[in-house]
Amino acid sequence: MRLAVNIDHVATIREARRAREPEPLAAALLAELAGAEGITVHLRGDRRHIKDRDVELLRKAVATKLNIEMAATAEMAEIATRVRPDQVTLVPERPQELTTEGGLNVVSGFAAVRDMAIDLRKAGIRVSVFIDADRDQVKASSDAGADAIEINTGPYAEAQAGSRADPLSAIRAAARAAHQDGLEVLAVHGLNYINVRPIVSVGEIVELNIGHSIIARAVLVGIERAVREMVALLQ
Repeated sequence: MRLAVNIDHVATIREARRAREPEPLAAALLAELAGAEGITVHLRGDRRHIKDRDVELLRKAVATKLNIEMAATAEMAEIATRVRPDQVTLVPERPQELTTEGGLNVVSGFAAVRDMAIDLRKAGIRVSVFIDADRDQVKASSDAGADAIEINTGPYAEAQAGSRADPLSAIRAAARAAHQDGLEVLAVHGLNYINVRPIVSVGEIVELNIGHSIIARAVLVGIERAVREMVALLQ
């Protein structure tokens, strides 16, 4: 199973002081050296952490896979087709949220997702959609032209240790359905060094995007060690 490291919170630390450091690009390169097979950033409309210059620098330097999370808007479509990341993951976005709070509702927002997927794929960019573990959302993502889905593991991660069977079962079912529809299956949200093992056991999931727990551990042990330890758990 591949690990992609989300480095948003490196930029969060930088923006806390509106300083020049730490540099997200440096974190990305160190993560790759430690075994990460992808780098993920979320370019938000409010630019609260990752900035336009970050994605431009990352596109020039990332040697594995650059995945940019973004909302399905005209502004973001223009940026994506100019920067040309390897993959764009379409996510919901609300101004006051601390982090992404749930999957994108592709069923109700089908036209916007379909239109953006068309534009991105014309530019040679793979399209993924961050969705809740729901069969209808999987089908809508496939119908909209996505190449992959990223299953929201938040409900599983947030459940008490003894209450994770149902959300894990929903993740397994969504992963199977997506695989049957020809979609690549990724997963993200709330995963850490303790709760990741059951997700690794879901055979259809080929990649995890993990950010907060890796960056939090990196504060204590360094990013290379933090990434290596997570890579080992995924193997």
